[in-house]
Amino acid sequence: MAVQINPSILSADFARLAAEADAVTGADWLHVDVMDNHFVPNLTLGVPIVESLAKATDTPLDCHLMIEDPDRWAPQYIEAGASSVTFHVEAAAAPVRLAREIRAKGGRASMALKPATPIEPYEDLLPELDMLLIMTVEPGFGGQAFLDIMLPKIRRTRQLIDKHGLQLWLQVDGGVSASTIERCAEAGADVFVAGSAVYGAEDPAAAVRGLRAQAEAACDHRATGK
Repeated sequence: MAVQINPSILSADFARLAAEADAVTGADWLHVDVMDNHFVPNLTLGVPIVESLAKATDTPLDCHLMIEDPDRWAPQYIEAGASSVTFHVEAAAAPVRLAREIRAKGGRASMALKPATPIEPYEDLLPELDMLLIMTVEPGFGGQAFLDIMLPKIRRTRQLIDKHGLQLWLQVDGGVSASTIERCAEAGADVFVAGSAVYGAEDPAAAVRGLRAQAEAACDHRATGK
């Protein structure tokens, strides 16, 4: 599947989000981190900001809900204009029902796993999803260092996806940069969330292009062995 680069607005200037969205020309999605200061120890933004941002940009929104009770709140983000919503399996009471509700509202359903959460118990849920997110840092804050110990988990997840012949996107989020994206791609990821690596660059659009080129080369190497 094609490589996708999703700049995270957690690293953008919140006072000028519309301009920051325009600054990442060529991005596939805008990644929107929603935190409630309960599931994670940080507080960011919610439905009203997503609704405003969806009106201000043509780039589709990929909302990552790091919140308690996503069963209640996730569908509202589709209604607010998000095209993809990710809920954490650790917080969801009924993940299959929630994924189906997100899809029924016209969105892409995605499930996230924290670093310590194994993928194997959720193998049977994979057909209910459009994307799976492997966190490569502990969720809650941007700018964290990439956890190399997540690479085997990414590989195992890719093997499960391939085993079932699923067209399931595999996303990674946390510490993704020019120095780590190739390892993620070689392990099996195809959707990459990058915050400070994009918005901390002098030219964010050029950073998106550079990350895409690196990931595409690594994916080609994985596919061909050359």
